Amino acid sequence: MTPPPSIASTLAPPDTITASTTAPAERGPKPLTGGPKHKAEQIALWCFVAIPLLAVAAAVPVAWGWGLGWRDVVIALVFYVSAGFGVTVGFHRYLTHGAFKARPWLRVTLAALGCMGIEGAPTGWVAAHRRHHQFSDREGDPHSPHRFGESLGGLTKGFLYAHMGWLFDKEKSNEARFAPDLLADKKIRRVERLFIPIVVFSVVAPAIIGGLWSWSWQGALTAFFWGALVRIAVLHHTTWSINSVCHIVGERPYKSNDKAANFWPLAILSFGESWHNSHHADPTCARHGVGRGQIDPSARLIWMFEKFGWVYNVKWPQMQRFEAKRVVSE
Repeated sequence: MTPPPSIASTLAPPDTITASTTAPAERGPKPLTGGPKHKAEQIALWCFVAIPLLAVAAAVPVAWGWGLGWRDVVIALVFYVSAGFGVTVGFHRYLTHGAFKARPWLRVTLAALGCMGIEGAPTGWVAAHRRHHQFSDREGDPHSPHRFGESLGGLTKGFLYAHMGWLFDKEKSNEARFAPDLLADKKIRRVERLFIPIVVFSVVAPAIIGGLWSWSWQGALTAFFWGALVRIAVLHHTTWSINSVCHIVGERPYKSNDKAANFWPLAILSFGESWHNSHHADPTCARHGVGRGQIDPSARLIWMFEKFGWVYNVKWPQMQRFEAKRVVSE
């Protein structure tokens, strides 16, 4: 029985395949793609994306007036937006990629808001993501969905692994290798020491606010359910979908040496992070939605910060660089 290919063979870039390992008629770089996916694969992937979101959407009208009201919606949205921007603008575009520079107070604020997303402390999050970019969709990538091959079974297994399975790996990314700047930053280290209290606040505060707002235990309970549990779950799965969905499904208008893709349905929920192919084409760019009509709330927030003078040296997109990387259809 032929053993399954290792991640090294399935994810190796074309330039690592030499003539000695291929048949004479197949010598030379292999294409990055192997043709369109089967209909069954596409249907399965869309089910993974759509069904959980439809289930949440269906639960809202059912619960309305019986455990969900405008008070819960407002609390959940405020915490979702605060923690979400902490992850996308703070952890990702700022601390990981240096897409702009920020005043010291804003640096600390963004790091603290990112902790409210409960996706880990800043240094560990940044180390894992920088490692992802260095080895994107190759061996060494902590969460590539292509590590088990391109068959329906392999992609299904890879999707689940990239979405959340990788979080259970016993080994974590080397912070000394991938995030030495944060290890040496006293302000970030101080935020990390407060990570647990920030997490407790993120979980408990919605209930306290809901209880005081309604002056009832029921108001506290419903605010805790929607403003803490549901809000955290939606933010987690949205973030994880960038690792899983956006490396399998979507458009790839720019060359990025991996399988990162732009997936428009997640643009608003992810605050612009799902323009993932554009991001991998130019990782330090402050705006990921560089095309016409591509909504990017994180970039808009950075623009507002720049207008207030809170951030500077913002790396806005240089369209000539993107055009140079545009994939030309034959």
